Amino acid sequence: MTTDRKARQCDFGRMFVAGKLLLAVLIWLPSGTSVSAIEKSAHWHHAGAMPPGAIGRQRLLRGGALSGACQPVEIRAPHGARIAPAAGTSFQQGVPDRLLVGLSIGPVYRFRVTDIPENPGMEVFPTVEMIDRLYPPPGQSLRFPVPIELTLDELLQAAEGRFITRVIYVEDPLLAPAIAREDEQQPWVEARPGDDPLVMADSLGRPIAILRMGGRVPEGSLADAGFTYGSPQAVVFDQPSLDQCKPKVDFSVQQAVPGEVLTPGEELLIAPRPGN
Repeated sequence: MTTDRKARQCDFGRMFVAGKLLLAVLIWLPSGTSVSAIEKSAHWHHAGAMPPGAIGRQRLLRGGALSGACQPVEIRAPHGARIAPAAGTSFQQGVPDRLLVGLSIGPVYRFRVTDIPENPGMEVFPTVEMIDRLYPPPGQSLRFPVPIELTLDELLQAAEGRFITRVIYVEDPLLAPAIAREDEQQPWVEARPGDDPLVMADSLGRPIAILRMGGRVPEGSLADAGFTYGSPQAVVFDQPSLDQCKPKVDFSVQQAVPGEVLTPGEELLIAPRPGN
């Protein structure tokens, strides 16, 4: 999965679109990457400026294998920071460094990030909206979560009141440059002023999720239902061990996986054979 990031200068800060790869194989697209192929006269069903939740709800109306799907998502924070999903008018106990959760398509999920390195007492409340899903081999969904990175720089900007938006997308294999990455470093593309982050992500692949940070904080110790968007239930998973990730079925290239629907041009993820 590749992430497409777009930036826009606003009165209240910068807007970003970030790009990530499925399987945490991330590709950095140079800031000079051309998006001139986007027709300015084209009509897009969705826009990055739409209110949170609107895009996900519209995607559900289009049908397909989205309704009821639980998409694993791995939210990564700077080392030492804690991430917690909303629960009613409060938040669950925070998990350090990374949180593996299952999210549905459509709802908006609010999270709280605390213990930010070198910033005691600072809290940031990002939201995640899933607008599509992945199609890994059966039984391997926890092995291939959607990666969403919360960088220290962006957390600090959000805490200062700047609004940041990232669109995470599955890259088009025909457009993805073969650029090496270091460890789990998150690659991204900063969009030009005036560009729509969702349109830019759509031009480079298939948008999966929208991350928004900054702009709002709860009043007092308790958050109201509006701030948490009704606190839709997020399924919290334990981080799978290597043994749990080993496939129980040999998904060779020659075997068909029934029921898997792929976007044209998107490759099916094949789990390695046991012992490899």
